[in-house]
Amino acid sequence: MSPVVVPPVGARIRQARLERGTSLRALAREIGVSASLVSQIETGKSQPSVSTLYAITTALGISVESLFDARESAVASPITTSPATVPPASVTVPHALAAFVAGAGRRIGPLVGAGARETLELDSGVVWERLGRVPGVETDFLLVTYRPGGSSSGSGALMRHPGTEYGYLTSGELVLTLGFEEYTLRPGDSVCFESTTPHRYRNDGEVPAVGVWFVSGDVQ
Repeated sequence: MSPVVVPPVGARIRQARLERGTSLRALAREIGVSASLVSQIETGKSQPSVSTLYAITTALGISVESLFDARESAVASPITTSPATVPPASVTVPHALAAFVAGAGRRIGPLVGAGARETLELDSGVVWERLGRVPGVETDFLLVTYRPGGSSSGSGALMRHPGTEYGYLTSGELVLTLGFEEYTLRPGDSVCFESTTPHRYRNDGEVPAVGVWFVSGDVQ
């Protein structure tokens, strides 16, 4: 079975932008790209790179994970919790159980078959496959593939975004630029860092680099 390819993310990006009353040119200025590129992304004529996608979602205050949800609004409702509203343990467990009995449109899992993974094809030779989802938890749980020559940024620029990033490479090699350092990941290697640190991934090899990535943290 082939992975389930979700519809282009452009329509959901446009929906989120319009709901926030942000013009196309204003969004382009904020993330440092041309208005033409944003327009092409919204109309499905171009796919964003990883870095551009994170820049857009951060500027609009939505989660990357929400872009997989074709049946739901792309706008993620911020979750704010004060000490007075933190649920006791007796409430937390039923809430977690409810996530697993939610309807198919609200839950991905607990088991996701190899042929049922939703897939996003991004620019610069990068493919994301969603491995799971728990409603109300802002996380990106992904099988990531960097094709030969693939990079998280077509321009070579470093990216930064909210959250904490964890990655485990299963095959191929991947070069991580993190701040002023550069690391080569090989099968079995893992990484973890604050995603606000400027970073970029690229595959300089001749075979795909594949790994499991987990990015946690609420949209700021």
